Amino acid sequence: MGAGHAHALYVRRDSVVHRLPPHCKIVATVGFVLAVAITPRHEVWAFAAYALLLAGVTVVARIPFGTVLRRMVIEIPFVAFAFFLPFVARGERVEVLGLALSVDGLWGAFGILAKGTLGVVASILLAATTEPRTLLLGVERLGLPPLLTQIATFMFRYLDVVADELRRMRIARAARGFEARDLRDAKVLARSLGALFLRCFERGERVHLAMLSRGYDGAMPVLAEVGASRRQWALSAALPAAAGLVAAAAWMAVWTLR
Repeated sequence: MGAGHAHALYVRRDSVVHRLPPHCKIVATVGFVLAVAITPRHEVWAFAAYALLLAGVTVVARIPFGTVLRRMVIEIPFVAFAFFLPFVARGERVEVLGLALSVDGLWGAFGILAKGTLGVVASILLAATTEPRTLLLGVERLGLPPLLTQIATFMFRYLDVVADELRRMRIARAARGFEARDLRDAKVLARSLGALFLRCFERGERVHLAMLSRGYDGAMPVLAEVGASRRQWALSAALPAAAGLVAAAAWMAVWTLR
């Protein structure tokens, strides 16, 4: 049950980034995000440097920039929060287009947008260059308990199955003339969710029995060893190392001004 189920977020390419071991890419992504997080929000040039680093990774990984931009819509809630921050924050205020905005709020909004966007793009690149199953193997290699890895594996594997089941139920309701219009239809939708839960539970039991009949003993078979050479670790460390240098330079600039 492990083959032939590439996730929609994965972009199949033949690049040096795709060939890196998953745990190396996870460590590199976490290191990059930490460097971005500790960077002073007033150092705008540092965030521009981080963006250039991610653009370089995107080019090397041969991921279309349009794909990255489309997937960035996931951060819209953070953008909405940052939009209101200059209006509600206290402190010194400045007039922008006839509106009195908080200076601290403006810098806070910029910090949220800049750091959040860079973190989202780094995560998008990680997901686009690593298959989910391989990514979970890399997380397990870094010390995540195998039981949690198995739960996440089944979640990725059967999320599309559950979504397809929900789609078929919606089509069946529409074929019988049902169309949700107001709260009075909530009872029908609640029953549909209950039926979906029972179907998923029964399917899970059948899958578990099928696994036991095939010798499942609590551990999934290892399809491939996930190792890493020194060269691969060095390549993976290039991004967080460069980000660390940018963060250090940003803090040095702050201390110099003091």
